[in-house]
Amino acid sequence: MSKKEPQTFQQKVEHDLIKKFRKEIWCKFTKAINEYQLILDGDVIAVCISGGKDSMLMAKLFQELARHGKHNFKVKFLVMNPGYNDENYQNILHNAEILGVPIITFESQIFNITDTIEGSPCYPCARMRRGSLYSKAQELGCNKIALGHHFDDVIETILMGMLYGAQMQTMMPKLHSTNFPGMELIRPMYLIREEDIIKWRDYEGLKFIACACRLTETLAMEEQPSLTSKRAEVKALIRELRKTNPYVESNIFRSPENVSLATVVCYKDKDGKRHSFLEDY
Repeated sequence: MSKKEPQTFQQKVEHDLIKKFRKEIWCKFTKAINEYQLILDGDVIAVCISGGKDSMLMAKLFQELARHGKHNFKVKFLVMNPGYNDENYQNILHNAEILGVPIITFESQIFNITDTIEGSPCYPCARMRRGSLYSKAQELGCNKIALGHHFDDVIETILMGMLYGAQMQTMMPKLHSTNFPGMELIRPMYLIREEDIIKWRDYEGLKFIACACRLTETLAMEEQPSLTSKRAEVKALIRELRKTNPYVESNIFRSPENVSLATVVCYKDKDGKRHSFLEDY
C-alpha cells in the first residue's frame, strides 16, 4: 500500500480554509454571497488583489468556491501595479505563486499622479485605483469586480461617516458602478472579522504588504509615526468601547438595517432628493 502523498503548501492552505477556519472564514464568506446575492450564474468576476492579507485571502476563497460551489461563474484574478517598489511587487508575485493563484497583472501610473496632490492623497488614490480596476476588468470581459473589504471596514465606515462626515451611511455589500455601465462591485468578505483574517495569515506564516504607497514608505523611512488617519482613530475608539460592551461591533454593523424613517429628522431618497419629517408632520 503506497503512502499518502505529502501536502504542498498550497494544498495545506486550501485544506485549512475549509476545515480549521471553516466557521470564522469559509462559512461567513459563503453566507455573505448567499445573503446579499453577490454571485449569479454567468457572472465573470475580477477578483482584485492589492497584495494585502484581505484580498489574497479572498482570492483563495474564490478558488475554493469555484471548486466546491454550485454557481456557474468564472473568476479572473487581477493585480494592478500602481507603482509599487520592486520589493513589494515581488512580494505579491511570490505569494500568488506559492498560493497557486493564477494572476493577471497590469501597470498603471497612479502613484506618479498622487505624488503631485497636495494634502492627503488617499481618497483620490482609492478612486483612481478603483476606476483602473473597473476599466481593466471590463476589458477582460468581466461584469463584476470583487474587493476585499471586511466586517471591520464596514463598522469603521459607519462611525467615520457619523463622527467626521455628519452623515449616516454604510459600506454596501454590492453596488452598481456609476461610471462603468453594466459593471458591479461586490464585497464577499463583508461578514468576516479582521482578527480572523490575521489569525489565518499568522497560522499559515504568510507575509503580505500593507498600504504600499509612497507616502507610507516615506514615513517609514523617516521613522515617523504614521499619519493618524480618521480610520485609525475610529478603530481605536471601537477597541475601547468593546472593553465594556462586547456587542458594540455587531450593534454598529446592524444599525443601518434598523433605521426608522419616523424617527429621522431628514433623509435622502435613492435619487438624492432630501425629505424632512415636516412633510408629514
